[in-house]
Amino acid sequence: MRSLADGHEKIAVLTTKPVDPANPTVTELAAGIDASCAVLASDWNFGPTDSDTFSEPAVCEDSNAQSYGRSNGQFGATIFRHFATATPGEADATADTTFAAVKVKGTTVWVYSRLTAKKSAEAWAEDDEIRYGAEVLTDTPQPPQESGGYVKARVPGQVQKSWPYIKAAPATP
Repeated sequence: MRSLADGHEKIAVLTTKPVDPANPTVTELAAGIDASCAVLASDWNFGPTDSDTFSEPAVCEDSNAQSYGRSNGQFGATIFRHFATATPGEADATADTTFAAVKVKGTTVWVYSRLTAKKSAEAWAEDDEIRYGAEVLTDTPQPPQESGGYVKARVPGQVQKSWPYIKAAPATP
């Protein structure tokens, strides 16, 4: 059955490296920051991009066929900011966790995205398909492209390592 994508992507941001980043456990994913409601949908940019290509034909070959080399990934997220109600000038330590995790240039985080028929609010479960997982090095947050709306900041990042279409490993005791 086909499934609508709206409201179905779950995003985990881990500030601690998983024991095996290519096989994160349900426990590790659940302990991460649930960033699903903190990321602006319209410019969320996370996943694989075209691999590098190269052409090295042998002398006897009469075509210049391309081959695929190293994989590439992309990360960019506009993060909604959350401020304390009692003191509006201060970040809300409980609700502003996604921005706090990525606001310093040079921070390494591990990001995992589940995009299936499950709603984003559903908990991680063993064997959940993780559409894309990556080790991301963040850059300095930037002002958003447009003014107005909610207070937010655009955080670019560079994918260092990635793992497309993996599964959530069993919870650790």
